[in-house]
Amino acid sequence: WGSELGAVPSLESTCRAPGRGELNLALNFYEHWGRGGCAAAGILCYVGAYVFITYDDYDHFFEDVYTLIPAVIIIAVGTLLFIIGLIGCCATIRESRCGLATFVIILLLVFVTEVVVVVLGYIYRAKVEDEVDHRIQKVYNRYNGTNPDAASRAIDYVQRQLRCCGIHNYSDWENTIWFKQTKNNSVPLSCCKAALSNCTGSLTRPMDLYSEGCEALVVKKLQEIMMYIIWAALAFAAIQLLGMLCACIVLCRRSRDPAYELLIAGGTYA
Repeated sequence: WGSELGAVPSLESTCRAPGRGELNLALNFYEHWGRGGCAAAGILCYVGAYVFITYDDYDHFFEDVYTLIPAVIIIAVGTLLFIIGLIGCCATIRESRCGLATFVIILLLVFVTEVVVVVLGYIYRAKVEDEVDHRIQKVYNRYNGTNPDAASRAIDYVQRQLRCCGIHNYSDWENTIWFKQTKNNSVPLSCCKAALSNCTGSLTRPMDLYSEGCEALVVKKLQEIMMYIIWAALAFAAIQLLGMLCACIVLCRRSRDPAYELLIAGGTYA
């Protein structure tokens, strides 16, 4: 009966060594994916680290630390991709369909994780404007003009970096506690245009000051940073999908009967 109906594939046969043509495809796939995985890991970790560094500069303007979750996940994904890359390089030695199947499963998990990062990125990107709007007035009211003060350093840094002054414009400083206490009719020197060396921050010379408010620019900056995460996750999710497709093609080329396997081993098929 077995010779007439054909052998039923066993669990052992599923994990047997592949044929020559299939093996070459598998080896090339592992080798290229191993190198690409390590490069992708470096890029993702760089993007995640950049978000963390930028958050440290702007953390006074929003309270929701959950905004960092996409950055944490993308660093974790980058680390996992590095490990996968090493496994991909080493897996060429194993020459196993089971190894390739496991590889595909891991890639699928990473792909799902990157999709989650994209979704969270869009969610938190939408919340940035409300967060900044809720916090920025409080931060400006805490300004005291001294370097050791964290809020003062944050505001001076943002105004110099983004070339802005006040919340909506420089006149917003007139409503702050610091302006009323100093009574010198001037704004912080961080409002002065970078090209002017003799600027004193006096409101009598508004042409020396940045005219644009900081709130809109802070929101734009934070949303841009969140978009970096979204685009990075989308790009590498597409690469993961391509990798899984290639791996599945390799797996589907496995022999379906002993005669076919012998033909491949004998070099009849390329």
